[in-house]
Amino acid sequence: MTVSYKISLPLSVLAAALLSACSPAEQKNAAPAASGASAAGGAPAVGDKRIAITAIVEHPALDAVRKGALEQLKAEGFEEGKNLKVDFQSAQGNPATAAQIAKKFAGDKPDAVLAIATPSAQAMVAASKEIPIVYAAVTDPVAAKLVPGWEASGSNVTGVSDDVPLGPQIDLMKKLVPELKNVGYVFSPGEVNSTVVLDRLKADLAKQNITLSAVPAQRSTDVLTAARSLGGKAQLIYTSLDNNVVSSYESMYKAANEIKVPLVAADTASVKRGAVAALGIDYTSLGKETGKIVARILKGEAAGSIPSLRMDKFDLFLSPKHAGEQGITLPEDLKKQAAEIVE
Repeated sequence: MTVSYKISLPLSVLAAALLSACSPAEQKNAAPAASGASAAGGAPAVGDKRIAITAIVEHPALDAVRKGALEQLKAEGFEEGKNLKVDFQSAQGNPATAAQIAKKFAGDKPDAVLAIATPSAQAMVAASKEIPIVYAAVTDPVAAKLVPGWEASGSNVTGVSDDVPLGPQIDLMKKLVPELKNVGYVFSPGEVNSTVVLDRLKADLAKQNITLSAVPAQRSTDVLTAARSLGGKAQLIYTSLDNNVVSSYESMYKAANEIKVPLVAADTASVKRGAVAALGIDYTSLGKETGKIVARILKGEAAGSIPSLRMDKFDLFLSPKHAGEQGITLPEDLKKQAAEIVE
């Protein structure tokens, strides 16, 4: 059953609750070499454009951003393999590799760089003050020091945030667990967006007399142990788009099933991977909004003249199967509001 989710919560709540969660980096122990793929080999013909894409890691949400951006660029007249050359490099979860990729792209001098997730965006901004840089899937670009504010930066940087308001997220948690008193949160201490969400979530929950039990996971290999430690301490676990956590979501799912605590995610892709519910943005749509900005730059606009954007549409995804595995039953009225029911 699929129906459009209109967010039954008051829009004033959405507007008032500002920034939530996605976030980035401090990922894997090992430092694997960057993996990449270049399209349309050889030098581009006269009039063709070159873009570079850097991502901190490959997982469903970030992959959808890249896919959406390339689809939108094609719709705008820039088609990979025809008049657009694309160089994509993944840092495989390693910030040091992200810095190496950024230095390479700074030397290559493409027409624009799409930097997906905070660590890759931070690395790219540090590497070049001249090449137009468009960030994507960054929760708080101001806290990450990518731009000074949400207005046009006047620099070489702009982009699209994946910030999700926390107010509706908390309302969803309370619908799933009506007597909610404690929320668990696994986070990466080195990821700016993850720690930003931690602080905001703690403050917003406290206003409703709900405590937050936060457990750090320095590496992806620590995620399972961290999640298991929330057994007996949390009635529900909330996951932001912390790339360390999301890239290890199977570990979150395993722990949640073991300790019978439901997972609520900030990204809808995580519902297929184990979350009970998610109220989040569609990352393909975010990619398309990012692609629009990249196209504007390829057509001659300056990155610094384009304000940073937030997404304003959020979808509810639910999984009755995961709910049963994690010890709760989804309310029927909530199921009627879902944009997608994942079986």
